[in-house]
Formats: sequence, structure tokens, C-alpha cells
Amino acid sequence: MSTGTVQARPQGKARLRRLEPAAIGGVMSRELANFRTYWRGTTFSSVLEPIVYLLAFGLGLSATLVDEVNGTPYVEYVGTGMVATAVIFSSALPAMFGTFVKHRFQNTYDAILAAPVDVEELVSAEMLWIGVRASVYGCVPLLVTIGFGLDPALGMLLTPFFCLATALGFAGFGVAMAATVAKIDQFNYVTALFVTPLFLVSGAFFPIDELPEGVQVVAQLNPLHQLVELVRGGAFGYDPIDAVRFAGLIAFALVMWRIAVRQMTKRLID
Repeated sequence: MSTGTVQARPQGKARLRRLEPAAIGGVMSRELANFRTYWRGTTFSSVLEPIVYLLAFGLGLSATLVDEVNGTPYVEYVGTGMVATAVIFSSALPAMFGTFVKHRFQNTYDAILAAPVDVEELVSAEMLWIGVRASVYGCVPLLVTIGFGLDPALGMLLTPFFCLATALGFAGFGVAMAATVAKIDQFNYVTALFVTPLFLVSGAFFPIDELPEGVQVVAQLNPLHQLVELVRGGAFGYDPIDAVRFAGLIAFALVMWRIAVRQMTKRLID
């Protein structure tokens, strides 16, 4: 079952590009049409969640145990860090479950691939849609934190771009996992082994330099940690554009894109 239509290429015409914008746009338009049916609930939870976290961790802990971290009020420290939490939960999980359901239960991808759309275009469109949506929701914790006292800064305008690069990578990760697992309940392993540890050691709630040395090395490679550092750099006015960190996020997205395309090709075509 699918909502909307995929714009077909004129029959008989040769492919002009490896990725046809018309095909990618058609798949994304289907996702947008479908999103209009449930956006209220998703948006409500995306706004309410950072408020609850800030009340519990930020105001609660800052009032009793932690006043500030490295000179930054703890409520602002958590609020800027929660951008990473919002991004991974708005990209990896929807990509995993959404892709699995559309392929295994709804046969949506079979219908799309019957049109002039190939797997690479299908995966690219799914990643782009999830990435754009997650980058918007990723900015919500920052806006909420401003309401809790964080001073607006010009560097915050870069946050959507940081979120987009990270969300694309985790969207690709989610698509690849959906094309790999045999049963939907196996996502429990993915969440427990990858998603939860990544956001816990991202530096969102506490500095990673307090962790054991071996864990610090792993944490430094964590894309969510790179996002947290970039967001805080823009919010607090130090190194808002760290080229190395941002390049790492782009590289992560590209690698996940190719892995997702390969896994989905195996699942849908091979």
C-alpha cells in the first residue's frame, strides 16, 4: 500500500544521470504526502521530549547535584547536547522500522520499483527525506533551551546543516539494518548494541573526558559526539565551524549511503 505517486520517466528516453532528480523527487513526494497524515503526533513528541529532559536532567540535576560543566550552566549543556539525541531518534529508528514495514508488510518498494526508479534512487530519496525531517526536529531542543535561558548566537544558524549531515548517516544506517535483519524484533539488538551506547557516550549529558581512556577513543569516533561539539561550538561561540568534524560527518553519511544501497539491492533485487 502506498500514498501518492512516483513520477515516471518518459518511456524510451535514455538515463541522463545516475540519480534522476525526478525519480528521487517522486519518492520524496510520496513520503511527504504520507507524513501529512501523522505529523501532529510526531511533532508533539519531538517538542515535548526535550522539555521533559530539560526539566528532569537540566533543572533537576542542576538544582541538586550539578551546577555547571566547564563553565557552562548544566541546563544549557544538556539542551545543546540533546540535539544529537533528537537527531538519532528521528533518523535511525524511523529508517529501521519504516523501511522494514514498507518492504516486508506493505510491499511499497515493490510498487515503487515497478516505476522507472532504481534501488539507488529509492534509498537516496528515503535517506534525504528522513535526513531533512530529522534535521528540523534536531533543532527543537536548541529552541527549547533558548526558552530556558540560552542566549541566541549567530553560530546556531549552522545547526540544521550539522544535523542534516548526521541524520543522513544514521538514516543510511537504519535502512541498511532494515535490509539486513530477518525479523522486526531483531531491531532490539541494534538498538541495544549501537543506538543506545552511541547517544550515551556522545557527550550530551556529561563530558567524555571523564570516561576510561579506551572508551574515550571510541567516543571520539562517535558521529553524535562530533555533532554535539559542533552544536556547542556554534551556541557558545568557540569554533562554530570545525572543518574536520564536519567533514567526518559527511564521510559518515557517504559511507552509510553506499552500504544502505548495497544491502537494499541484495534484499530487493539479488
